Amino acid sequence: MTTLYGIPNCDTVKKARAWLAEHGVEHRFHDFKKQGVPEVDLDRWLAAAGWEKLVNRKGTTWRGLDEATRNAVVDNPTARTLLLDHPSVIKRPVVAWAKGAITVGFDATDWQQRL
Repeated sequence: MTTLYGIPNCDTVKKARAWLAEHGVEHRFHDFKKQGVPEVDLDRWLAAAGWEKLVNRKGTTWRGLDEATRNAVVDNPTARTLLLDHPSVIKRPVVAWAKGAITVGFDATDWQQRL
């Protein structure tokens, strides 16, 4: 089963959920706000995609962090701590595809090729 992780009011997550539904991709939605960030999954995402891809440095949550906190994120372990403390900093959506691949962000062309 494909799992889409994110925040329900995020515009990109809304587009991604609609795209999956339109293309008949059975999936479940994991809400970071209600269900938190699963640590085991986060470790898998960091291994597969790397911290640079998972940390959304363009979002308001990142920009709202103090400079020392932002500067302390330099590798997977430091990013892991930040992402667990501030799930809104995770670039969305994260998708764990049924065949085991992990993607970060919404890219309709890439997703089409996965079907």
